[in-house]
Amino acid sequence: MDIVNKLWGFCNILKHDGIDYGDYIEQLTYLLFLKMADERGIDIPSDCSWESIKNKSGQDLLDHYSDVLKNLRKEKGILGDIFTDATSRFTQAVNLKKLINMVDEEDWSALDVDVKGAAFEGLLEKSASEGKKGAGQYFTPRPLIQAIVKVMQPDPRGKEYTICDPACGTGGFLMVAYEWLMEITKGVLDREDAKRIKSSTYYGQDLVPRPRRLALMNMFLHGVEPQIKLGDTIYEPADSKRFDCILSNPPFGTKGVGSAPNRDDFTVETTSKQLNFLQHIVNVLKPNGRAAIVLPDGCLFGDDAADVFKIVMQDCNVHTILRLPRGTFTPYSQGVKANVVFLQKGKPTENTWIYDNRSNVPGITKKDRPLTIGHFTEFMACYGKDPNGQSPRTEKTSEENRWKKFNINDIKERNYKLDISWLKDDSLEDVDDLPEPNELIEDAIAELSVITDGLSEILALVDNGEEE
Repeated sequence: MDIVNKLWGFCNILKHDGIDYGDYIEQLTYLLFLKMADERGIDIPSDCSWESIKNKSGQDLLDHYSDVLKNLRKEKGILGDIFTDATSRFTQAVNLKKLINMVDEEDWSALDVDVKGAAFEGLLEKSASEGKKGAGQYFTPRPLIQAIVKVMQPDPRGKEYTICDPACGTGGFLMVAYEWLMEITKGVLDREDAKRIKSSTYYGQDLVPRPRRLALMNMFLHGVEPQIKLGDTIYEPADSKRFDCILSNPPFGTKGVGSAPNRDDFTVETTSKQLNFLQHIVNVLKPNGRAAIVLPDGCLFGDDAADVFKIVMQDCNVHTILRLPRGTFTPYSQGVKANVVFLQKGKPTENTWIYDNRSNVPGITKKDRPLTIGHFTEFMACYGKDPNGQSPRTEKTSEENRWKKFNINDIKERNYKLDISWLKDDSLEDVDDLPEPNELIEDAIAELSVITDGLSEILALVDNGEEE
């Protein structure tokens, strides 16, 4: 997207004004939001409107922009949530004016993209490519989200129905779930449905203020008022709210891991963030509620993973696992090998179907081999039309033997370790087509982290024993 290069270039200029890339992205999203609200005729207090900002300059502009953010912080409801703690970082009026002019010369609402999401993602991608850490925590590739939503069919019409992402980042899953609904209904909803869906259907939580703010902005500009909390999903006690459908990609990595959450509702004590998210998700689903969760490979084969899945498979029908292509999360977390686990709460697992979308699939790259919805066409056909995963299924649906059923007895024999692959991956034996060295190293680190997590827990037990 050309606009990203344009905006990124200006970011470099702002470094001289003491504004780092994170602050810049945040200030940019404030201005994009106000401009798009103006384009769409969304009600914003007149003294905070885009028109009131763009016609000022010099010190008047700096003072007015600060007042705008201060006044929006005081608004009740979602506007106040969006601008929580919003503060101007500009000290040079000429820089703020230049950014306002750049934003003003585009008709953002006419572009066929989620503008703030695209700009935000593009800028974070730029920062990631320059070695800055933390960009990957916010994004799940849009084609993957779309494929998950298409098979999950989170349809809230005609009933009280809640959709949640407890690690929502910038709201990709919630946004695509709403876009899917608008697509199948052609934007026409029953009046009662429309009111409830727009105010009482979409829920989320995130630990970081900036992505939460973007999630609120994205939904609000689409006429939806989600309820997105700021807080730690797994270390804070869950409230009483329960959900019909959960779509989530819990953050990868071990940053911040050191102790297991003190949660009475977690059966297995583990320091693995992803496994704790899995336990949380199962606990906050309603009876018969459904979930699709992105989990790295380590969450399918470690000892803690086996303990968690043994319990989860007693409480839920873990009916489908999708093994994702290498490089799915390029450029943010290139070496991560991941899966999507689909389950329904209320019935024990009898059979788990696994789709291997990794073996003999060329690794995903940003330019030459980008991830597309086409990567999931056969998987979606294999999954079937029943969102609960109960469509008639046959291994013959996959022409390359990528679709295979495993009975619960097979899984018990494997000690509930679900990193199952039956295809010979020829690409790993072709010395001319091996993954990049950094991918091989990151794969090794991921597998070693499972071992070190286990050793850390053993060490903690030994230390506790000595203290007693």
